[in-house]
Amino acid sequence: MKRRDAIRAGGSIVASATLAGCLDTLGFQTQSAWRDPPLPSNRPDAVYYPAIVEEMGMYGMKEVPAEGVTFALMFSYPHRFWTVTGTNKQRVVVNSDDSLHLMASLWDTESQTVLPADISLEVLNDGESVTQRSLWPMLSQTMGFHYGDNFSLPDEGQYTARLSVGPVQARRTGSFESRFENSMETEIDFEFDTTNTYNLDLRRLGTKSGERGAVEPTMEEMPAGRTPMESELPGEIIGAASSGDATFVISYIENASRFGDRSYLAVSPRTPYNRIMLPLMSLSATVVRGGSTVFDDILTETLDPVFGDHYGGTVGQLQSGDTVTVTVDAPPQMSRHDGYETAFFDMPPIEVTV
Repeated sequence: MKRRDAIRAGGSIVASATLAGCLDTLGFQTQSAWRDPPLPSNRPDAVYYPAIVEEMGMYGMKEVPAEGVTFALMFSYPHRFWTVTGTNKQRVVVNSDDSLHLMASLWDTESQTVLPADISLEVLNDGESVTQRSLWPMLSQTMGFHYGDNFSLPDEGQYTARLSVGPVQARRTGSFESRFENSMETEIDFEFDTTNTYNLDLRRLGTKSGERGAVEPTMEEMPAGRTPMESELPGEIIGAASSGDATFVISYIENASRFGDRSYLAVSPRTPYNRIMLPLMSLSATVVRGGSTVFDDILTETLDPVFGDHYGGTVGQLQSGDTVTVTVDAPPQMSRHDGYETAFFDMPPIEVTV
């Protein structure tokens, strides 16, 4: 059943009490399916299957050849999400005048590496600004890593989205070293038509909802922000372990030229099941050899065309028997959609032996 059939009344985004019977057949216990869809009971402190999965629509993509990057603008129903500050999360509810959920993504066109950057979105109508704000970095099972927020638009019609991006703050290595240093801007025209929004599918997961697991990202035209498979990472894999339901793959490259011809410790955290990148964390590492500490420092968030977004530091040559401990000083500072909001908070240190 399409959510349009349950919540569309006239031409506006409203929830009518007369639709309660239809919503009941979908299992919704509130008056508004789009404002407050059900949450599974007894959600685990881990990634879980949400109660419902929403389809995403594409408004357009725009390549910026001079920068070698591609932007995408997507839309879906307005929906709740959770913001994260430190280890605290806060639910953002849908307001009655929210029209749709706008999302943006940005990636290196050649390598398809999704870029972690600050993105702001201004919506214009006939050249006049309608609304403007910075987008939240977000994690979604269907969208992967992206940026988004709920927006209110005054009417249906033609609009222009002006996407502005600041310099990538993560350290850049390899062929990315001298790139993504400048601010970028592009515009994507779109038509806001409530019929298009309400035609997006709404799928219930039934008995799977609340169980540990995740649905596959649904994007076919754009990258979801997946990290490389463990077998694709260069160097020696010295360990892979889970903390807070995130998977951490730890690798070591000896005398790597793109890391200054020094030995490099790389930590690649990712979501379970779909390997989605987890930027905006704070990590540190300690190397102990024979009871003595030989390395103890923060790991710098780094963007690399091979590793993707990861955390690394130059270390002395590791030896067999060394103990490497990775500590999560701050969990991913990303907003979360249903299915991710309970994971990646309580993250004890990870210890591996070379």
